[in-house]
Order: sequence, then C-alpha cells, then structure tokens
Amino acid sequence: MGCDNKKNNLSSCTCTYSSCDKKGNCCACVAYHRDNDELPACFFDEKTERTYDRSFRNFVNMFNKRGK
Repeated sequence: MGCDNKKNNLSSCTCTYSSCDKKGNCCACVAYHRDNDELPACFFDEKTERTYDRSFRNFVNMFNKRGK
C-alpha cells in the first residue's frame, strides 16, 4: 500500500523501530497494529514506545502511571 503523504508523515512519526517498513505510512501502520490488537507508536509517550509493547494494556498503564 503506497502513501502520498509519507514524506510529511515521517517528520512526525515517533516509531523507534528502525526496520519498520510502515514508517510514515500511517494507514498501513494503523491497519497492521489493529490486526494485531495493538496501537501504533504515535499513541505512546517516548519512554513507553521504546518498550515496543504496543498493547492496549500497556497504553492504559502508561496513563495510569501519569495519573490521568
């Protein structure tokens, strides 16, 4: 799946997984993570994203730790 906005998306992509082939292709990224019951990197703060645990549980835990 191609992406006309990939260049623009890359400037704000927070994914630190260096070999990700979906980097900058938000539609493909969201679809991939949705199919795996996960959220994409851009939903996580920097510290949590670096764990590569993209689970819904980890997302909720991140907010609970921040008191939100």
